[in-house]
Amino acid sequence: MGRDVIREAEEYWNSIRGARLMPARADIVPEAIVKLLPNVILMDVSRDPLNFRYRLIGTEIERHSAGNHTGKWITDIPERAPPSNVWDNLQAVIEERRPSTRSVPYVGRHQDFITTRQITMPLSSNGTDIDMLFLVIDYIKKNIGEAPS
Repeated sequence: MGRDVIREAEEYWNSIRGARLMPARADIVPEAIVKLLPNVILMDVSRDPLNFRYRLIGTEIERHSAGNHTGKWITDIPERAPPSNVWDNLQAVIEERRPSTRSVPYVGRHQDFITTRQITMPLSSNGTDIDMLFLVIDYIKKNIGEAPS
């Protein structure tokens, strides 16, 4: 069985959070999560109205996606804009102010994946307002049920 990148991501988020409700983007040290970086997405959070912008997309995610969405607002991507499972998950993390782990059906160009596992974790520069989301995504293969190595 491959490594559990979701568990690794959550453990890292908790370690940089400490006693706070959530860590800040500035707390993330890329050198500490080198093996996770290909599976990472960072999203800016905008309010009034609520929206999310892809700031960083890891190479593994780009490789399995239909296109590069870096810099795009989620509302500009029809299959991810509300109402969608992607939007609902992001909004739930904002409302609940805690990480969310979900399985999401895979939609993309690779026929050997059936689903993705993902964790979405809130980040706050002031300790209260969520201004970024830190996501880690793992791809689950149809035929063996394990993430690709």
